[in-house]
Amino acid sequence: MRTGVIAWILCGAASAAQTSPLSPVKYFPLKDDGPVIRRAVEAGKPFTVAGLRGVVVGQQEGGFEAWILPVKLLSNFSIRAEVDDYPVPIELKAHAAGIDVFPDHTTITYSHIAFTVKQIIFAPDDAEAGTGAVVLFQIDAVRPMELTFSFTPEIKPMWPQPAQGTPSSEWVQREGGGFYVLHTDFSNLAGAIAMPGTRPGILVPYQEKPRFFPLELKLRYDPKRDGNRYFPLLMAVGTTSATATNAALVNKIDTLGASIEKTYAAHRSRYEKMLGQLAAIHTPNEGLNDDFTWAAVSIGQLRAKAQPSGETALVAGYYSSGNSARPGFGWFFGRDALYTLYAVNGFGDFALSRDELEFLIRRQRDDGKIMHEYSQTAAFVDWKALPYMYAAADATPLFLMAMHDYVRSSADVEFLKSHRDAVMKAWQFEMTHDSDGDGIYDNAQGTGWVESWPPGMPHQEIYLALLDRQASSVMADLAALMGDASTAEAAKQRAAAIGTRIEEEYYIPAKDAYAFSRNRDGSTDQTATVYPMVAWWGGGQGLTHPDASFDRWASHDFSTDWGLRDIAASDPLYDPISYHQGSVWPLFTGWASVAEYRVGRSLSGFTHLMQNADQTTTQDLGAVTELLSGDYFQPFGRSTSHQLWSSAMVVIPTLQGIFGIGVDGLSHTVKLDPHLPADWDHAVVERLRVGESTCTLEYTRAGTQLQVRAKTTSGPAVRLLNVRSQKTTPGDGTVVSFDLPPVEIAIAHGLPLPGSRTGQMKVLNESREERNLTLELEGSAGSSATLKLRKNQPRVTVRVEGGTMLDAERLQVKFPDGMGYQRAKLVLSW
Repeated sequence: MRTGVIAWILCGAASAAQTSPLSPVKYFPLKDDGPVIRRAVEAGKPFTVAGLRGVVVGQQEGGFEAWILPVKLLSNFSIRAEVDDYPVPIELKAHAAGIDVFPDHTTITYSHIAFTVKQIIFAPDDAEAGTGAVVLFQIDAVRPMELTFSFTPEIKPMWPQPAQGTPSSEWVQREGGGFYVLHTDFSNLAGAIAMPGTRPGILVPYQEKPRFFPLELKLRYDPKRDGNRYFPLLMAVGTTSATATNAALVNKIDTLGASIEKTYAAHRSRYEKMLGQLAAIHTPNEGLNDDFTWAAVSIGQLRAKAQPSGETALVAGYYSSGNSARPGFGWFFGRDALYTLYAVNGFGDFALSRDELEFLIRRQRDDGKIMHEYSQTAAFVDWKALPYMYAAADATPLFLMAMHDYVRSSADVEFLKSHRDAVMKAWQFEMTHDSDGDGIYDNAQGTGWVESWPPGMPHQEIYLALLDRQASSVMADLAALMGDASTAEAAKQRAAAIGTRIEEEYYIPAKDAYAFSRNRDGSTDQTATVYPMVAWWGGGQGLTHPDASFDRWASHDFSTDWGLRDIAASDPLYDPISYHQGSVWPLFTGWASVAEYRVGRSLSGFTHLMQNADQTTTQDLGAVTELLSGDYFQPFGRSTSHQLWSSAMVVIPTLQGIFGIGVDGLSHTVKLDPHLPADWDHAVVERLRVGESTCTLEYTRAGTQLQVRAKTTSGPAVRLLNVRSQKTTPGDGTVVSFDLPPVEIAIAHGLPLPGSRTGQMKVLNESREERNLTLELEGSAGSSATLKLRKNQPRVTVRVEGGTMLDAERLQVKFPDGMGYQRAKLVLSW
């Protein structure tokens, strides 16, 4: 045995004699009210419990891997039970019965006729550095039994920091149990894993032929002695020569074990405070209310501490790493966070927005370019020598757009002025990096959206051109707020010029559609894609000839029953299981919903919003996955299941689309253009942040009027602006009214069964005249769809063409026989 290991064990024994013994934790109650998702366990489906310093990712049947960020400490966790006088070993994975997900903890319940075991996981933000998530086991049994907790030791830093081989494991005996020490070949990386009352499993002696056995913690449980107690799995990592010593790790384990109840209480309190401060919605759709809250929670859970700086920033998402050292997209991404900040500003966590913007500013390249990605271990390698940090071009315009959204929402002009240099550098980079001189930022500075493209990488994507136009437009506002009139005017003119060029260079009259990209020689790639929809993002000006494209985007060619494909199914490049040529991303679905609401296609906008929202409870409970097949309702095997911007695409179209909210904190005004579903009579948005103010918005239908009232709960009085009439309320409490049509339609929503193909009805277009409503629909051949009818003028008589009234509030549309999707027109007149 190595001399260093012997010294380590002796040091451990000496340290153990001077510290309190490991002991179980007396039972204390966990939060059992507020938001919760309760489900029967579905084997193979993921779960995530994430905090600033620790992450546990696994499967609902209970197996998991644990990260003390940025190090994977263990994986392949499992439990076996042996009940006295019951001579059958029981693998608990086969008995995983239920999973309860709360914002502050997740519980997996194993159920057997002889026992119940609850596996409770939480990841406190205020955990001591070098610790993170905690797993508590609550056990109830009819007889004494032995539980064996087994796992694979890892001590593997997150990619790309080099791994240091398979760790060696030593058991250090202490009063009340003991703990494993996981050594690496270096003195600056080690870990410790403990559980009170346990003894070790197989420990291979040095003389034995080398082979792998999982580590085991064996616990003898006696129901008379051990009832009403938690047995915590305690984990710690040291990543410096000082923190990887025996004494330091023992101290971390002891401190964590002695303070679990206090730590959990603070953790629970933080979530209660957060939920009491962030915006929330109350509508007749209870599922959407909860999904909105979960979206805000899941975004907050994706904050992480950057090492060694200690900064807090958003990672893109988490998913089990398997044999790799990358837990999904568990590192810091520029564009992912910048799209998400629209949601963060919407639900009012301005501090998180500031943290994220400053994190990106500190990593801005000298020439002004904003970073694309930054690993949680980037500081420990020559990260800039790798081709990732500035690989994408879109983070730079998105930075300007997100800065504008933050300043507009928060009224924090001083923050803008304090970062004037960063804003101006980003603007100069965007203006001066145009490789062909056409006046538009192009892909020569990095990828736009696609990272691979079968015909060859594009020279200039419409996606990037549209972001350039929007960034130029918002730069005009930012420059004006900084007192720079000449830059403001130049940016305004540039935005207008880019808009003109896009129409000239990308619009294809023969197809009444917009090209995907433009080649250096002026020719275009006319692949049918979703990317032109970005024209309406963030208050963008839109496109001049959008109608045919919107019809197609809403059709089964693009729109599945679970979201929007990025490429039309009829296009030759379409591949439903590719990353960039046909898969469904909730991100694109969110773009679509925002755009559809802005152009008055609220029925399709609602469909796309609810497809995202409904996914909150279908896979990684409480979060929305990264991407799904374009042909079947099934996430990719590599889809990051707790994905940052996917959850953001529940919040943004809800606030901006359904409620029609545009916040102008600088003038204490909420701009309104609401589109409440026809079957909603009342709705409330509470704790909406408007600059220094917080308000509640109440939406109420009253005959042919939708009335919105603002109640300011703190700060200066909030005013309301009716975007349609451009009338502003004089002050707090005044009602602003919107005319409602005499007749409206509501449509159902709901995801299909896993593995299903697209078959639900699509609303391609909706148009109104003074006395009629026309809907262009499509549905599976021979199918029928039921729609809800609302009369805002009760005495009006409705005539139906293309459908049948089932009763006073429902009508049915039947689609022609044939193959595939068939179209129908429904005309309601009165």
